Amino acid sequence: MKITNLIILTVATSFAAVTGARAEGTLPPASDKTGVTYATDIKPIFDTSCVKCHSGDKAKARLHMDTLEGVLKGTKQGKIVVAGDSANSFMVKSIAHLTGDSDAWMPPVHNKAGIKALTPEQIGLIRAWIDRGAK
Repeated sequence: MKITNLIILTVATSFAAVTGARAEGTLPPASDKTGVTYATDIKPIFDTSCVKCHSGDKAKARLHMDTLEGVLKGTKQGKIVVAGDSANSFMVKSIAHLTGDSDAWMPPVHNKAGIKALTPEQIGLIRAWIDRGAK
């Protein structure tokens, strides 16, 4: 391997580690945990990682993630969850940092609140919840 290629690979790997970015097409698999519920498994993730910006009178993108109804309603542009199909749900692509537009990555890489990217395990739980109907 040429030294230039090695340097590029090292920089790209470091960037991914620091930002939480994932290589394109590497959506974490849905969790195989049984009995995943919104109240027990999903709401705590949203409360920690999403609600600070997506609740109240000035909710970003008019997306209210503090209630199940708000999550299912979606944004001013439309729904973010496709019940039964997590791989095609915008929310999953956004939290996995797999959208083509890094401005849509949630939480944002450099956010004022210091909220960290969701872990593959958290994304897997959200995927399982959506795949099982998002109820």
